[in-house]
Amino acid sequence: MAGQHPTFRFVDLFAGLGGFHVALRELGGEGVFAAEWEPALNALYETNFGIAPWSDVNELDTDEVIAERVPDHEVLTAGFPCQPFSKSGKQQGFEHTLQGHLFFKVHDILRVKKPGRFILENVPNILNHNGGETKATIIKNLADIGYDVDIRRLSPHQFGIPQVRERAYFVGALISEGGLAGFEWPGESYEKTTIATALDPYAQPVRAVPERTQDAIDMWSDFLRRAPEDVKLPSFPIWSMEFRASYPYEGMTPPRAWSQRRPGELDGFRGSFGFPLDGLSIAEQKLLIPSHSRRDGDAEFPGWKRTYIRQNREFYRDNRGWIDPWLDRWQPWEFPSSFQKFEWNAQGGVRDIDAYVIQVRASGVRVKRPATAPALIAMTQTQVPILGARLSGTGARRYMTPAECARLQSLGGLTLPASDIAAYKALGNAVNAKVVRKIAEPLINALARGGAQSESAPFVDAVTGEAA
Repeated sequence: MAGQHPTFRFVDLFAGLGGFHVALRELGGEGVFAAEWEPALNALYETNFGIAPWSDVNELDTDEVIAERVPDHEVLTAGFPCQPFSKSGKQQGFEHTLQGHLFFKVHDILRVKKPGRFILENVPNILNHNGGETKATIIKNLADIGYDVDIRRLSPHQFGIPQVRERAYFVGALISEGGLAGFEWPGESYEKTTIATALDPYAQPVRAVPERTQDAIDMWSDFLRRAPEDVKLPSFPIWSMEFRASYPYEGMTPPRAWSQRRPGELDGFRGSFGFPLDGLSIAEQKLLIPSHSRRDGDAEFPGWKRTYIRQNREFYRDNRGWIDPWLDRWQPWEFPSSFQKFEWNAQGGVRDIDAYVIQVRASGVRVKRPATAPALIAMTQTQVPILGARLSGTGARRYMTPAECARLQSLGGLTLPASDIAAYKALGNAVNAKVVRKIAEPLINALARGGAQSESAPFVDAVTGEAA
């Protein structure tokens, strides 16, 4: 019957805050096993779900231990560690000594316990990692133990959740039980929602936005105010260090001159913000060249970097009449390099930085429309989205609270880590429960409709109590 879901048992590996658990429980599932190595999250999982998770999956080190310790189940879920495959890391993949091999622990449990279905989640870069070899290895290993596998990149904003956070989802089904026949990926809805649905107008700031961060936001706010209305703001990243700069970036580059021990080749050129390079040593020149143009070995810059440098210098040349007074007023060279860069993702919108969502990243101060929040990142609290003063409900800029970030992850109502920094990190690592539910519902319904069911554990309709 429509709207009813068969009950089933599931395990939740690398469980974190339990996004998979929330989604599958809503579909009538019963969690029978979880694993989470981080002690605070391990304890919190029991608080939220009444299951004491296993700690270290590496201790499930033999088939006999897996068979004994992991209960029989119909659905396996795992958000196995993404750091070895993330663009923000070293991308060591399976060679990562601590985490890269953990996919194979998931593989071992699937091989021994043979659940009918699985859902795995990771960063989208895993699909391109090592020239596609990582994805091919995962698919081959899963196929070798009898699973039909499919992959899709999905983001919460495709389902009416105001957050852009693309992830790769692997779904699989035992070929002996009909494979993925009958399964369809969820259709995109693109419901018109805004970040306001996650905000609490009475929320109190959990911590102050640092003064230097406030200064940087004020600096770029002034940049927006000074820009004439008839000037289209760049859609490319604004690199203010390229304003007034003239160092070579095509053919000869600073790293090439330095590698040949010829710093004099940069005489007559200007580095970041127009500081002259004449007569300086290599060490002194490096201090005056933007970080994106001084890396050793970059004898020739890639095309995208040359394009950004050219675009920024052309923008400055065409607008120096109002940019020069801005540079003199704020002296952005006195700010950390991440504050010297600006991404305006609100083309056509009102040029008021306090009407938007702000995030400080290594790539710069990013401004986004309130229709969607930036992706939550499992890093330091400094990258938590900042609400502009006219968006925050308090009349002042503030970080989104952990409870608001939890609502963005469809995890509202869960008990979160007591420390706000720990809560932000856990939420940045979490899966979005609504996205998982959208994937799991057709997967589980297909399992109930077709394929042989386990004689020891038939599926039971959650409403009627009858075997499906």
